[in-house]
Amino acid sequence: MIKAIRKLISFKAWGFLLLYAFLSGCSKKVTQQFTSKVTAPKREFRAVWVATIDNIDFPSRKGLSSDIQQQEYRNILDYHRKVGINAVLVQVRAASDAFYARSVEPWSEWLMGEQGKAPDPYYDPMRFMIEETHQRNMEFHAWLNMNRGTHKVSKSISKDHITNTKPHWFVSYSGYKFYNLGIPEVRKYITDIVVNIIKYYDVDGIHFDDYFYPYPVAGEKFRDEETFKKYGQGFKNIEDWRRNNVDLIIKEIGEAIKKEKPKVKYGISPFGVWRNANTDPAGSQTQGGQTSYDNLYADTRKWVQKGWIDYIAPQIYFSFEFDKVPYKNLADWWVKNSHNKHVYIGHGAYRVAANSKEKGWNDMTQIPRQIRYNRSQRQINGSIFFSSKSLIKNELGFSDSLRNFYKFPALMPTMPWKDNIPPNPPANAKVKPIADLGVAVTWELPQQPPKDGDEVSAFVVYRFEENEVINTENPARIVQIMRNEGLLNFVDRNLNPNKKYVYVVTALDRLHNESRPSNSASLK
Repeated sequence: MIKAIRKLISFKAWGFLLLYAFLSGCSKKVTQQFTSKVTAPKREFRAVWVATIDNIDFPSRKGLSSDIQQQEYRNILDYHRKVGINAVLVQVRAASDAFYARSVEPWSEWLMGEQGKAPDPYYDPMRFMIEETHQRNMEFHAWLNMNRGTHKVSKSISKDHITNTKPHWFVSYSGYKFYNLGIPEVRKYITDIVVNIIKYYDVDGIHFDDYFYPYPVAGEKFRDEETFKKYGQGFKNIEDWRRNNVDLIIKEIGEAIKKEKPKVKYGISPFGVWRNANTDPAGSQTQGGQTSYDNLYADTRKWVQKGWIDYIAPQIYFSFEFDKVPYKNLADWWVKNSHNKHVYIGHGAYRVAANSKEKGWNDMTQIPRQIRYNRSQRQINGSIFFSSKSLIKNELGFSDSLRNFYKFPALMPTMPWKDNIPPNPPANAKVKPIADLGVAVTWELPQQPPKDGDEVSAFVVYRFEENEVINTENPARIVQIMRNEGLLNFVDRNLNPNKKYVYVVTALDRLHNESRPSNSASLK
């Protein structure tokens, strides 16, 4: 009897070892099999940051011709679209400069190698990028840096640059020139930059990164005491005054967006830790290090509480295994502090490496596990990856895992506080065969506009098997999401000739509210 029990225990131990090997993703094949079984949500923000500062992602280097720049951007979009990405956040203002023509600030030196020098042959990069992004049915969020006047890697500063025309607006610190956010004219200037962009460009969102007051550098002091003396009445200390300065600009930009173009989304990607619980009971179960509240003077939790922004994308560039700031602890904290706004998690894709010495980042399952955990939390609405080149590099095959997670198309999460009125359904859906190509699905625009008068922004084509229940909540039945560019038809080429299908079409508005399905259409 004792021997039999020992054998049983030994057998169970081997079973547990095999289960552990499976769950740990000991091979790429195991990871892909595991992730392919994950049920995908119908709505999910799947984005990537495209950094232009110092040519991190785009363009690949300074001085390229316009044709090469444009082709590089198309290649970036095509790669990410194949992975399943549905939005890009492109850095169009890296250091008080511009990747767009309609700007009071000079052309970025990371375009042509010299600040103020236009692309050659001339074109408007942001207008081009928006058009190419929208053609692929992806959202374009204009990513702006708030605090940099000049970057320490800058090689050229034009005579008419803001640091030369308004030198009293800036504080020199650690090789940079930073805006003094305590000056009201500075806050207005940055707000006006945003308004100018949404006025002249069809951006889907305005996005700011984690730079407000600069990250502290040992042995240096940010010298804004004189500004505090001038504008700090009513504040007991300079720290609270700085936080209020950032609060003011965050709120002012949000109000300006709502006034100029209320359907434009407004989001921020702060440093992940607001405050630690050992400093503030309202903080996260994390330890030590810098925090956005105490070191960057950015009260990021407050912005969500007050509804000043539409989404927050905390940079949780930490692994599950990191003892001081575990991924799960910080993600859980943001879930509790979402206040019914969107939370998109910023993932440190750049940290994935086979030779990484950081805990967890040499594990091919790290990012897949993070996404899986996100999907287990209703309040987490998606992911953003830093940065584009890290996904393209595909270290440890993690982009291959993303293809499995993002196997089915996803609609954007809705923002009911901005718009909750869906379009009316498309009309007169029909299907007809096309020799050697498949079938063509056609439809007409809704017969009447919705209550708010919004135009149809896109269409979703669903395909079901003949006797299947029509369930448009199933993303596996989406065969195409296409922008409304006047072509009210779709050719379905991926068909099983031995099956019969039924199609329905829905309409989306700019903020992705979805109509009821059209009439069902099938081959007679």
